Amino acid sequence: MRIWAVANQKGGVGKTTTTVSLAGLLARRGERVLLVDLDPHGSLTSYFRFDPEGDVPGVYTLFQRRAQGEPLAPLDLLRPTGVDGIDLLCSSTAMATLDRQLGAREGMGLVVADALRGLEGRYARVLIDCPPMLGVLMVNALAACEQLLIPVQTEFLALKGLERMLRTVSMVGRSRSGELKHTIVPTMFDRRTRAAVDALRQLRGDYGERVWKGVIPIDTQFREASKSAHPLTTLRPGARGSRAYAQLLEWLEGRMTAWPMEMTHGAAV
Repeated sequence: MRIWAVANQKGGVGKTTTTVSLAGLLARRGERVLLVDLDPHGSLTSYFRFDPEGDVPGVYTLFQRRAQGEPLAPLDLLRPTGVDGIDLLCSSTAMATLDRQLGAREGMGLVVADALRGLEGRYARVLIDCPPMLGVLMVNALAACEQLLIPVQTEFLALKGLERMLRTVSMVGRSRSGELKHTIVPTMFDRRTRAAVDALRQLRGDYGERVWKGVIPIDTQFREASKSAHPLTTLRPGARGSRAYAQLLEWLEGRMTAWPMEMTHGAAV
C-alpha cells in the first residue's frame, strides 16, 4: 500500500482537485484507493456529498478512540464515494479543535499512520488531502506518507506559501531521520497571462529539479466535474486537465521518459 499526501500551507492552490484527479486515474486502472480528508474545512468530504458539519464518523473518530485508549478499528469508518474503487475517510469541522484538545498528548502524531497500517492489503493506494496549516493533522499526514505532492498555483503570492511548506518538510525530514520525498506541482497555469508565465519561471528557477516539468492548466471542466461528485479523470479522460494529471501520475511512477509538446508549450522556461 502506497501512501501519498497532498499539502501546501496556503489554501486554494488545487490540493483537493489534485487528490480527486489522481484517485480517479488510479481507480480507472483497477487500483483500490482510499482518500483521507485531514482538512477541517472538508472540501474533499463535501466533494463526495458528505457533510463535514454533520455526524458522519471519520478522522475525528480515530483521534477520539486514541485519546480514550480504544482500538482505532478504521474499517467501520470508511465510506463509499459512489465512484468504483474509491472509498473515503471523512473530515469533520470538529477536527479544528484537535490541536487544542489533544495536540500535546503523546502518540497523537501517529494516529493516521497507525490506522492505515490496519488497512494494509485492502487498498493499493492512499491519498491524503491535508489542511493548509501546520498542526497535529499536518504532522499526521507527513508522518504517514512516503511521497508528498505540493500543488502551487502559478502566481506570486502562492510562492510565499511554498516557502513555509518547504520549511515544514525540512523539519519533518529531521524528525524522520531522512528527507521526505516531495514534488512541487505547478497548478492553475494560464499560459495566456504574463503573470503566470513569470511565476512559473521563478518557481523552476528557485526550486529546480524539485518542480515537476509539466503544469496543471486552468480548466473549467474541473468545476463541472465536482457538480457530479466524480473526478474529471473518470468523467472526461480526454479533457485538458485530465491529460495533465495522467502525465503527472506517469512521471511520479517513473514511467514517463519523454515529454509531450503539449506539456511544455507556452510554459517552458
